[in-house]
Amino acid sequence: MAFPELSEDEIAQIISLTTPQDACNMSAVSRHFKSIADSDSVWTKFLPSDCENLIPHISPKKSLYRHLCDHPVPINGRNVSLSLDKKSGQKCFTLGARDLTIAWGDNQNYWEWIATPESRFNEVAQLRSVWWFHIIGRIETSMLSSGTNYAAYLVYRFNGHRQGFDRPVKSHVCIGSEELDEGRSVTLDPREGEPRAVRERAHGWMEIEMGEFYNENGDDGTLVCSLREVVEYKRGLVVEGIELRPMY
Repeated sequence: MAFPELSEDEIAQIISLTTPQDACNMSAVSRHFKSIADSDSVWTKFLPSDCENLIPHISPKKSLYRHLCDHPVPINGRNVSLSLDKKSGQKCFTLGARDLTIAWGDNQNYWEWIATPESRFNEVAQLRSVWWFHIIGRIETSMLSSGTNYAAYLVYRFNGHRQGFDRPVKSHVCIGSEELDEGRSVTLDPREGEPRAVRERAHGWMEIEMGEFYNENGDDGTLVCSLREVVEYKRGLVVEGIELRPMY
């Protein structure tokens, strides 16, 4: 059956079964296709059902989708922000430093909380000095998009003289408890000539992948993301949070 023989509702249904990127491409075919591909009936299907009411004053749905891709919004009164992956519409989360469990994080001799305009959160955690380095982030898998491969990233930078992060720390991304996962070794500040897994971000921030997780149905429990190293003396790290986003 050719497209001209289909009704607008049928064409919209077909487009909604593709991807947001495909819908944007189809809108360039003709004015008629653009009106269908940009319609609320299409873009409502791309929006997670629990995201539609986050910013109710934005319409049409395509504009809401784009806004949630480019402007993370806080959720549940926590220091957690939600955005959408632009290509797929799957949910991305960032657990701000205040939402993390940081060993000695409430002791100003070891960590201090500072405001910075370059962060999406009100405060970030700045390490003064510590031997026992242990950071944990937790999120319920029911909050994530189901049927999705996720990667967790520590978002951080260094402030002033740093020390102790040129050696590997142990990273875990697993369900329930970090003790059940073998984990991986990551180096936040690799020495010159060593392999670099660190990626640059805007405003001087960096990220490093902590691990991966497949969220099958969203009913597995609590996802735990952690970094730990308790041997080397450390200082100079600034932590914005832990970001979870879909993998391709």
